[in-house]
Amino acid sequence: MIITNPEFIHGNFKAKRIISLVPSLTELLSYLSLDEEVLGITKFCIHPKRWFRSKTRIGGTKNINIEIIHELSPDLIIANKEENVKEQIEGLSGFYNVLLTDINDLDTAITGILQIGKLTSRVDKSEKLATDIRGRFNDLTVASPGETTENAAYLIWNNPYMAAGGGTFIDDMMQYCGLRNVFSDIERYPAITLDDIKERECKFLLLSSEPYPFRKKHIDEIKVILPEMEIMLVDGEMFSWYGSRLLKAATYFESLHSKLLHSK
Repeated sequence: MIITNPEFIHGNFKAKRIISLVPSLTELLSYLSLDEEVLGITKFCIHPKRWFRSKTRIGGTKNINIEIIHELSPDLIIANKEENVKEQIEGLSGFYNVLLTDINDLDTAITGILQIGKLTSRVDKSEKLATDIRGRFNDLTVASPGETTENAAYLIWNNPYMAAGGGTFIDDMMQYCGLRNVFSDIERYPAITLDDIKERECKFLLLSSEPYPFRKKHIDEIKVILPEMEIMLVDGEMFSWYGSRLLKAATYFESLHSKLLHSK
């Protein structure tokens, strides 16, 4: 967390003019009923649709328009260590309060939700959301983290193929589907080959809908090289959005786990 306002430290700060640089946290801000407080979002903040149509866009997550941000004069900018560019965030922190989230698993996602609830005067609603999310994940009947059963890989990009590795939020979410990430020993998002997937004795290959929009044609292309591989298109938002969308993720993982079992 980058802090430039002493009240931010002591808990007296209440944000009234907010810019979100993180799509999944923009959706969270909407869930917390901060329609008037949120002034600016990125062009990738597609949820909710009414905000995507009406809110001022300040560029992309990695290409921020600083001039527009200055025009909006926020009292809080919400950013993320992975999704935003370090130098841009450090530059903004010289002018504004910045909450820099660092989210890589369910626990840190819930911590982020509670932090944002506190800074936006939505403590009760954020605490209830956090409790509901935790409860839904606890109720999952698939394997819990540490009890995963099937080897899997999760691709986020094509040409070159890039996989979700260890230390990522996706890596943690895969465990809630009963899957063991075969690339968890490599940090972040390694470039890999189809031969790498085969050599690691991967049973399931998940192709994400974002950031690269994999389609059925990509399954067909991969099947030529890996004919025995079980390949499935998955909703990338369920695996990588760490705000209020987590309310839907547990149910999605339960359904996905069932599909994986039936495909074996």
